[in-house]
Amino acid sequence: MRRLLFAALALACTAPVVHAEDTGPYVAETDPAVLRKLERWEDWKFGFMMHWGAYSQWGVVESWSLCSEDVDWCGPPKHNKFTEKYANDYVGYVKAYEKLPTTFNPVKFDPDRWAGIAKDAGMKYVVFTTKHHDGFSMFDTRQTNYRITAANVPFHSNPRANVAKEVFSAFRKQGFGIGAYFSKADWHSQDYWWPRFATPNRYTNYDTRKYPQRWQDFVKFTHAQIGELTNGDYGPIDILWLDAGWVRPARADDNKDITDIGAFRPGPEDIDMPGLAKIARHNQPGLIIVDRAVGGRYENYRTPEQQVPDKPLSYPWETCMTLGDSWSFAPHDHYKSAHKVVHLLADVVAKGGNFLLNVGPDGNGELPPEAVERLHQVGQWMRVNGEAIYASRAIAPYSSGKFRYTRLRDGTVYAIYLPDDNEQQLPAQLKIPGPAPARGAQVRLLGSDAALAWTREGDATIVTIADAVRSTSKGAYAWVFRLPGAAAKSDGKR
Repeated sequence: MRRLLFAALALACTAPVVHAEDTGPYVAETDPAVLRKLERWEDWKFGFMMHWGAYSQWGVVESWSLCSEDVDWCGPPKHNKFTEKYANDYVGYVKAYEKLPTTFNPVKFDPDRWAGIAKDAGMKYVVFTTKHHDGFSMFDTRQTNYRITAANVPFHSNPRANVAKEVFSAFRKQGFGIGAYFSKADWHSQDYWWPRFATPNRYTNYDTRKYPQRWQDFVKFTHAQIGELTNGDYGPIDILWLDAGWVRPARADDNKDITDIGAFRPGPEDIDMPGLAKIARHNQPGLIIVDRAVGGRYENYRTPEQQVPDKPLSYPWETCMTLGDSWSFAPHDHYKSAHKVVHLLADVVAKGGNFLLNVGPDGNGELPPEAVERLHQVGQWMRVNGEAIYASRAIAPYSSGKFRYTRLRDGTVYAIYLPDDNEQQLPAQLKIPGPAPARGAQVRLLGSDAALAWTREGDATIVTIADAVRSTSKGAYAWVFRLPGAAAKSDGKR
């Protein structure tokens, strides 16, 4: 057990921040195999993410309650029946947290059901947490005994104990792209948080320049785990989604201003990304690597967290967002409505991005029923309107008022109308700004076979919607109009 003397060393912070740090310059990929896979990934558009681990038993924030930074997501939770007794006992809390694997027995874990729920929602790829910052591996690693298959973990004798392998297999069977989330930081490793010193923040608690061999041992450990995940035992993997953006080489402005997280960086944390990527891509040619929040040649796409950019970005990107308020399971979480999710998806896709939506399974291995219902409702909308989402690309003006726009390779443009919460029916006539349908084209509302009368007035298409169409489309989360041939006139791009 590491010596936990760092409460007194924790530095105050002045503002909350997103877990990822600022991103360096984007560097476009040149490997044709990676570019092909990126193109395929951009076609998927809608993905499913799951934060799941031993921490799910308590319903606490994943890993961050181990961190001693003075921000609201760190430290022992004060309003949780499992942890309230540790509200002022950080040392006791960490000891109890690190014992969570010894009671972790999610016997209701059913990855086939998870995959079915995600498929029903219209999702096309999955990103699963193989290891979060706390270091507990949800796969059968041989590098540490802090893993789901260890003998002291009750679930180790279950036929599905190698959880990551089971998840990947179940989703792959249902046609999903496969993404492996992996934290570069490991707060359980003694080569990252050395028991000799206190651990006041997310960084290594020793200067990697003063103790280079210890850091190199951690780099070797990390590369070995990446090798295990990508060597073929876990099947074909499309995305290596690396978290902990602070684990990176030194920058000139390191520690220039520490008020963002109130934490001093003891030294650089160069994980040798060229070496790591070489291992991963030797095992998985064409692998997309997302060294998130770091920038450079190993961040093939970017991942704005819990937010949608104001405008299209010049590089591949994916908004990662929670369905509820928490990344991991939280009792009585507040889930977004299907109406909200559909609007977020349309906004993201119209700006050229992908949408990765996260749900945290509970400690028994089940997805929360309310979350499942939300995903089913989204899937009902996608079954009618998915053609405007999948394999689409951005087209100007991207958004205009309540409209969002997407385009297909054949020149078809879709205008997605996002109604207000209380707007249950389309008006009899609608003015759609932007791209014009081809002359003589039949404009239709998705979900209806009726051709809609339309005329062009200035920079807008005026569509007349018959009463029968309005009636049968009542209550939709969003309405989608197909405008054939519009993209060819607008920009001529692929």
